[in-house]
Amino acid sequence: MWAFPNILLLSIVMIFSLDLSIQQINGSSIYQYVWSWTINNDFSFEFGYFIDSLTSIMSILITTVGIFVLIYSENYMSHDEGYLRFFAYMSLFNTSMLGLVTSCNLIQIYIFWELVGMCSYLLIGFWFTRPAAANACQKEFVTNRIGDFGLLLGILGFFWITGSFEFQDLFEIFNNLIYNNEVHFLFVTLCASLLFAGAVAKSAQFPLHVWLPDAMEGPTPISALIYAATMVAAGIFLVARLLPLFIVIPYIMNLISLIGIITVLLGATLALAQNDIKRGLAYSTMSQLGYMMSALGMGSYRAALFHLITHAYSKVLLFLASGSIIHSMEAIVGYSPEKSQNMVFMGGLRKHVPVTQIAFLVGTLSLCGIPPLACFWSKDEILSDSWLYSPIFAIIAWSTAGLTAFYMFRIYLLTFEGHLNVHFQKYSGKKSSSFYSIKLWGKEEQKIINRNFRLFPLLTLTMNNNEQPYTIGGKKEARITITNFGCKKAFSYPHESDNTMLFPMLILLLFTLFVGAIAIPFNQEGMHLDILSKLLTPSINL
Repeated sequence: MWAFPNILLLSIVMIFSLDLSIQQINGSSIYQYVWSWTINNDFSFEFGYFIDSLTSIMSILITTVGIFVLIYSENYMSHDEGYLRFFAYMSLFNTSMLGLVTSCNLIQIYIFWELVGMCSYLLIGFWFTRPAAANACQKEFVTNRIGDFGLLLGILGFFWITGSFEFQDLFEIFNNLIYNNEVHFLFVTLCASLLFAGAVAKSAQFPLHVWLPDAMEGPTPISALIYAATMVAAGIFLVARLLPLFIVIPYIMNLISLIGIITVLLGATLALAQNDIKRGLAYSTMSQLGYMMSALGMGSYRAALFHLITHAYSKVLLFLASGSIIHSMEAIVGYSPEKSQNMVFMGGLRKHVPVTQIAFLVGTLSLCGIPPLACFWSKDEILSDSWLYSPIFAIIAWSTAGLTAFYMFRIYLLTFEGHLNVHFQKYSGKKSSSFYSIKLWGKEEQKIINRNFRLFPLLTLTMNNNEQPYTIGGKKEARITITNFGCKKAFSYPHESDNTMLFPMLILLLFTLFVGAIAIPFNQEGMHLDILSKLLTPSINL
């Protein structure tokens, strides 16, 4: 139960985040506290926190998603040899993300930005003995270093222009310089482009998107936490935080919207051709992040951040459901990502994993923009604002919305409908032969396994050779016998996941159903109250 202290501490942070959000709704106050770190005659660097509406909503997102993923991971990773290392990495990542969104200046953001990148490297390469995972984490590291180097140069450039790293001072000084025409516009545009490069790499935008699909080599909970809701959202957060800086430079706003709309279309078209379920969801994430980036470039601050919230819960639900599917498929094909994640080998899983099927269907409908689910409200705002910005961008955005529905239902139908497209090969050996073990540090082995050794020391899985193997279109299924403290219980594979994996999925399903309601205005004591507008109102005037 090493996940328990992580969940407890993150729950405490979530309570503080909720309290801060309520205060933002009631008063829209800004809290800032800094203390000096380095002081000399010409330079003073301060370290502290800056809490406004953007910080509070990002903190809620990070903590809620983090808690659900940690609960899910307790069971999903219980059989792994790197169990403790996994939760250590996850704790460091959550801490780094919270430090990033509460940073009060650009240098502090850059420190936590690099910590998030380091955690991403460690988590993608978690199974480092596999060459594919080792290569994927190196690819992510190198690609993000390109953007991070640009981010560092941009930070230094704006410090040279304004003499400050603090957000409020930086925005005020820079706007005055622009208004009085006291700064070289070409140099300012270059520095702003370098800042934006960091966001392009972190949020997997074109052309620095190449690392995202390979990042799926990490464990599925990592894919859900980092590449659906948090780390890839850091680029969107950075652009939103610096939007008062970018909005006075028209060329940068046009560049942001252009990169976003290209990523929208590119991600959707690449998702059409994927057979790996996690890679398909990864390209979908890339496309939806493009919607957010494009909306920020259009100046639609509210629509972009609203879609960040709704997409995060919907996509985490889809990734956790895909992990449940992979978990089930591994029992049939062994631990082989080429097969257990390949939709060609799936099909007909609806009757075997009904709860997972419902969760995946709700996430699919939400991502497709079906009312009244979460993503309908936010995506509709972005599409509406795109018509006001550019008819060409609007046509691309609307067409991609149709492609989203196509590739998401393709994933759903290949996975859950039809017949199971893989033979369940029975081991032809002694009568007491065992089922294939799910071993994460090497090749498949035929031996009795102790899959949940931390919770149930005597748990073993064995195959009942008297049963017929599963065949395509056949009615009989292979039977598995669980021996637990001398008691035997048989059930069929593929099978539904344990309750500790299903519980977070069901809670996220409720979020996906109802989180869009925060955009619905209502009357309170004769006053018109819109929670979303209160939460997503920029604390610094744009």
